[in-house]
Amino acid sequence: MSARDLSVLLSVILIVAMLIIPFPGWMLSILIIINIALALLVLLTSMNMQEPLQFAIFPSLLLLLTLFRLGLNVSTTRSILANGEAGGVVETFGTFVVGGNVVVGFVVFLILIIIQFVVITKGSERVSEVAARFTLDAMPGKQMSIDADLNAGMISDKEARERRDKIGKEADFYGAMDGASKFVKGDAIAGIIIVLINMMFGFIIGMTQQGLGLSEALSKYTMLTVGDGIVSQIPALLISTATGIVVTRAASDGNLGQDITAQLFAYPKMIYVTAGTIFMLGLVTPINDILTIPIAAALAFGAFMIGRTDKVEEQSLDDVEEELVVDGLKSPESVVNLLNVDPIEFEFGYGLIPLADTNQGGDLLDRIVMIRRQLAIELGLVIPVVRIRDNIQLQPNEYRLKIKGSEMARGELLLDHYLAMSPGVDDDSIEGIQTIEPSFGLPAKWISEDMKDQAEMLGYTVVDPPSVVSTHITELIKANAHQLIGRQEVKQLIDHLKESYPILVEEVTPNPLSIGDIQKVLAKLLKENVSIRNLPIIFETLADFGRMTSDTDLLTEYVRQSLARQITNSYANNGDTLKVITLSGKIEKTVAEGIQQTEHGNYLSLDPTVSQTIIENIATQIEHVSLQEQSPILLCSPAVRMYVRQMIERYFPQIPVLSYNELEANIEVQSVGVVNIE
Repeated sequence: MSARDLSVLLSVILIVAMLIIPFPGWMLSILIIINIALALLVLLTSMNMQEPLQFAIFPSLLLLLTLFRLGLNVSTTRSILANGEAGGVVETFGTFVVGGNVVVGFVVFLILIIIQFVVITKGSERVSEVAARFTLDAMPGKQMSIDADLNAGMISDKEARERRDKIGKEADFYGAMDGASKFVKGDAIAGIIIVLINMMFGFIIGMTQQGLGLSEALSKYTMLTVGDGIVSQIPALLISTATGIVVTRAASDGNLGQDITAQLFAYPKMIYVTAGTIFMLGLVTPINDILTIPIAAALAFGAFMIGRTDKVEEQSLDDVEEELVVDGLKSPESVVNLLNVDPIEFEFGYGLIPLADTNQGGDLLDRIVMIRRQLAIELGLVIPVVRIRDNIQLQPNEYRLKIKGSEMARGELLLDHYLAMSPGVDDDSIEGIQTIEPSFGLPAKWISEDMKDQAEMLGYTVVDPPSVVSTHITELIKANAHQLIGRQEVKQLIDHLKESYPILVEEVTPNPLSIGDIQKVLAKLLKENVSIRNLPIIFETLADFGRMTSDTDLLTEYVRQSLARQITNSYANNGDTLKVITLSGKIEKTVAEGIQQTEHGNYLSLDPTVSQTIIENIATQIEHVSLQEQSPILLCSPAVRMYVRQMIERYFPQIPVLSYNELEANIEVQSVGVVNIE
């Protein structure tokens, strides 16, 4: 335990001792001086803080100081009533400070009580209560603001955590201050009661036990009581003032002294007006000019000096800013920063600003938060922050999505319309602007709000503009997830996995597989819409086969087979029959014979005519299955799956290619088409 910790514990023990053990007068005098010093220190600290959380311990400290002061009151009361004295400090305040006049001292004490109880304590209590209520009410809005800034790329994840932590601490602080202000109020009431008790019982004890006369007892005990009251109320007043300062501090760039001088004297012309008013006060009233003229002159001189200083500082600031701009243009960093490319950018024309403006009811930022969470669950990938910005080069109702600096999609929205997608047969009664649904390329119409209910009754799928764009963003990120996972992202996933599976991670990387090798495997999985959320199974497979081969294509096939249950469930839910298109034995044999093995890996080499014929036959079967309103799936043997996928990827990127080893044994498979070759 450090010396500081020990000193705090000893202080608390001392407070308890004061309530029980009689202290001599000299020790009480020392403790009273310490009490005044601590109160002054708290007041000065509260004046020099920039925000309340810099003095977060204040509520607890306020309780301890109040208990300390009450303990002193108990000790001085015991000493006054038992011994007729309470140390030199109390006697000094009772004689020197109030001039030896009991009535004057009592009046001064009452004034201190009124100032503290009626003015400062009451105000601090009210401000604390309102601040606590407003802080709690504002928490949801502040949290949403942090999420919006995070999605817009204005802050990092670390900064977002720090701001959320600060909001929580602010709520705790103002809640504690709301309760702590009651201590100050109770302390003021206790001070009044203690003084009355001291005066009444001191008068009785002086006359009955010490044999003092009426006037002598009244003078002695009233003087001691008033001295004790004043010596305790001065630090109490300082603490109450500090409480008021802490709870009334708003946004600030400096301490209280800097704020007062900067803001009170911010307008020198107003000081000139004040000086002129004081000067005229001496001319038109009986007030002596000797008093008003020097004060007016001092104010005018101060305004002149402040105005001249402000001009010099403004000129210096302009020079510094100009110098910084010039230096910034010359520095290499100013050019290097231009090279940064955001992983995901969403740009829109000025007509779509209401989508992202929360003040106009826009919820795009909240939707993107949900998209990132949804894709993290579906894909197992932490999607980078989406940078949202307006672009005057776009048409007013136009938007575009860029991934790593390249435009991937572009669309148009009509904010005062709804997008209606036909159930298959268009109805002429539904009038609207013909368009194409951006996510899946389906024919659609922009219809007015008046026709929304009618379109829904006719079977149209009606979607509002924010849902249209959020769906487009979701599907586009899914389709390009493999481009968003780099080595840095893989390192983050590995570090997260290592917290729960340290041995498994050590067996895979850095030997036998590097982070780059793992990144290639994960990217290949994402490219075919296979979730990488189940990292333990993926790493178990890499640990088993990583020492046998470093071919990432082959490792990916092993991983896909280990994820058979996951892949099966993604295409056949609840044990449904899986309807597939199969390849004939002749085609599989042709593909297998076309595989060329080299030292850099294997690749498929087919005659272009043969390859074109296979692709055309696959296209025919896909069209046939699609007409039956079924999702086409291509099924082949494990040995050729990877090469078949490579062959048709350019033409049918969305068609899944599965192997028999990637399906669960209990799943029922039905062939709805066979791809042959003539």
